[in-house]
Amino acid sequence: MLRCLICDDHPMVLDAMGRMIERRWPDVVIDRAACFAEAEALLDPAHAVALVDLTMPDSPPLPGIKRLRAKAPQVPIVVFSGTMDDAMLLELVALHVQGMVSKVETPTVVLAAIELVLVGGRYFPPRLAEIVLRKPDLVPAAPLRITARQKEVLQLLAAGRSNKEIAIAMRISPATVKTHVSQIIATIGAANRAEATARAINLGLI
Repeated sequence: MLRCLICDDHPMVLDAMGRMIERRWPDVVIDRAACFAEAEALLDPAHAVALVDLTMPDSPPLPGIKRLRAKAPQVPIVVFSGTMDDAMLLELVALHVQGMVSKVETPTVVLAAIELVLVGGRYFPPRLAEIVLRKPDLVPAAPLRITARQKEVLQLLAAGRSNKEIAIAMRISPATVKTHVSQIIATIGAANRAEATARAINLGLI
């Protein structure tokens, strides 16, 4: 049974997120928090994922995320925010959060990001790749982490397959494929899918 934690200080957002997740996973158990302190109290190693608003009244964003990471480091954290500047993106990468999703994204993108994280992947905004290329000296040093599913996507990309063809071959949705591709591009620090494939080959990832 899937169990997740949702934390947002806006009741309407908290309710909407809960209903969206319940429609996708009818048997889900959802724990709800309205601030970092409540999220920290509720966070449990049994949670499959923690979906956390970045801006809440009881703590600055980074200390709040750090406390959650420290309490249950094995629980993937997906951060939601209305705004996220370049510096904040890089700080969150350094904290090893598994996902960052803008609140202006569609439910399809949000669910695809959550699905990716649940299978061991990571989701970051596509513009993270631009930051890596523009300011490589600001990016925290860390080993490349490509999941088994992302390797499958890379292999199909290298074979010249389109997102639709990859979705059919892997039996996943095109939205999930798009999320995988965006994450691969961001992780490798490429500008596009062609460059991501070339870099992956040079790095021995495929």
